[in-house]
Amino acid sequence: MSGPTLAELRAEGQPPAVMDRLNDEHWAGRLYMRKLSPRATWIFARLGWSPNAVTWAFIVCGVAAGVVVAFGGLGTAVAAAVLIQAYLLFDCSDGELARWSKRTSVSGVYLDGIGHYLGESALLAGLGVRAQGHLTLSGGYVSAGLAAALLAAIVKAETDNVVVARAKAGLPGTYEDAALAPRSQRLALARRLASVLRVHRITHAVELSLLILAAAIADTVRGGLTATRVLDIACLVVAGAMAIAHLAAILASRRLR
Repeated sequence: MSGPTLAELRAEGQPPAVMDRLNDEHWAGRLYMRKLSPRATWIFARLGWSPNAVTWAFIVCGVAAGVVVAFGGLGTAVAAAVLIQAYLLFDCSDGELARWSKRTSVSGVYLDGIGHYLGESALLAGLGVRAQGHLTLSGGYVSAGLAAALLAAIVKAETDNVVVARAKAGLPGTYEDAALAPRSQRLALARRLASVLRVHRITHAVELSLLILAAAIADTVRGGLTATRVLDIACLVVAGAMAIAHLAAILASRRLR
């Protein structure tokens, strides 16, 4: 397979249908990573990597970030943040490579979803171990991190099961954006408020890695683990609230009709 030019990669790998999607495209991707990713994709194409190989690299970076951050200290927080940036880069590049090479596949979509589940769950679990203060799988902060990881995975499962439920009912997997709006005015207002505050993003990998780094800096300056422990508990509270609110919003919307 001959290597593409950067112009070809941008044209084939970043079509308007991808770049204009609001719900699936991460803000960091739109802000800077989609400007950098074609260069990485060009390298992967020249090396002969398959799209799924890039996706596996994305998965490895996400899980590695969770493992690294569990060890504590400022250096590991920096390393985890860097790994998550690589995670985001690979996440952008796998689709670009698949679209350019015409090698899109159901297995690639599946692996990409698994990568998001594992990356975010690993980072939340690693945060719990980090907050405990030593490498252990027991303790209140560890439990909080593991519970937050489980709840964050449940939120993703709630979203993914909309497509599963529609498929089992014989409905198309896609739906209009208008179907996202809850029929209840109160739930619609709560959804708009959540969209403005962006509190739910505290459990997303990119945002969480930066928050862990900020907490590590604060803890290094002040001593102790107060900032990291506050972040750990905040993630649990937000993930718990999101699991309930997201389920209610789906049931109250027209996505299941």
